[in-house]
Amino acid sequence: MTQIWFVELLKGIGKLFLHPIFYYLFVLSGIIGVMRVKRERRNFHVRAQNAYFELRQLLPLGIVIGLSLSVISIAAGIAVPFSAIILIAVFTFLWSFTANIRFMSPVYTVGAAFFALIIVAENNWSIPFISQTFHTHDQKVYPSLVVLLALLLIAEGVMIFKNGSKGTSPKLVKSKRGQSVGVHEVKRLWLLPMFLFVPGDALSLPFDWWPVFHIGAEKYSLIFVPFAIGFQQQLQGMLPKAAIQLYGRRVIVLGSMIAILSIGGRWYPLLSIIVAALAVIGRESLALIQKLKDDSQPFYFSKKNNGLMILGIIPNSPASKMELKVGELVTKVNSVATYDEKTFYEAVQKNRAHCKLEVLDTNGEIRFVQRALYEGDHHELGILFVQDERKFEDEKIG
Repeated sequence: MTQIWFVELLKGIGKLFLHPIFYYLFVLSGIIGVMRVKRERRNFHVRAQNAYFELRQLLPLGIVIGLSLSVISIAAGIAVPFSAIILIAVFTFLWSFTANIRFMSPVYTVGAAFFALIIVAENNWSIPFISQTFHTHDQKVYPSLVVLLALLLIAEGVMIFKNGSKGTSPKLVKSKRGQSVGVHEVKRLWLLPMFLFVPGDALSLPFDWWPVFHIGAEKYSLIFVPFAIGFQQQLQGMLPKAAIQLYGRRVIVLGSMIAILSIGGRWYPLLSIIVAALAVIGRESLALIQKLKDDSQPFYFSKKNNGLMILGIIPNSPASKMELKVGELVTKVNSVATYDEKTFYEAVQKNRAHCKLEVLDTNGEIRFVQRALYEGDHHELGILFVQDERKFEDEKIG
């Protein structure tokens, strides 16, 4: 028995590398990174993070969370028909062509696959090449899919909370009054690989109750399935980290509520349809509430009379090493008051060997930072400001 399980685990891991979504997410993350760099160069003539930043975020946290969810799903005996895995991949591809990466959230991909599976099974539709896959299991609602959706929704919230605010991209836009203002944007893809039971003929499960969320099969195999989690948000009224972490906590709460409700689907299959619909509506409501609240607030990153607002920090620059933060105000440079980029640059040039800044932090408290300057250091210390005299995309926002 142990040898069979070990072989199935290895086979399941091998199938991960046969899944097209696995490779597609790497390509898509690379494209997102290149597009971000091009926009940042249009705005600031320099990029914040390099084009590989999104690729570096794709896997590490997703692997840890995916393996944790694998333990939970196997212990709970969550079984998913292979037809559902096919549909999830199809909708992941389809939603990736929309203008918003957040539609690659599991609530939209797994949710769409859930309802599509019901429609296909109930209408006995014939689908070329894969019809047999859709008709080798009972034509009924599968509560296991809703439990899977809930687990992935919780995982999405955790990833938004832990990783979403890392490396948000500064961006220049035009307000309704035509003034240059700053916002922060995040477009992030995570790959979450997860072991799932799929009906097959390899594993005879050791307990009568396993799997709990059954689909009528007696034997199962394990498959390592790559799930995509997409997140996109633009922020104008709050500091990026605070706003994104608040959003992540709300998604975790929604996912936890859906998880509790989804358990009832084991005994009342009709409840699974209601819970899946609630998950989609709830996730969309969170996005809408966040957008309406953010749009109602004044621009956080706008010109100030008492200093220069820090919109972004270039990694490994003098500003980064002085631990300057996004949202802080630089009020003086080398004892000279600064009101725009020109006075800032001139003040830095007063002493090219050393720089002392007076900064008003996000709590309204004054602090002083200083650092020696070296040959090759950025002429503006690696700070990105909100400025008028830039050639950037003329974008209107509400």
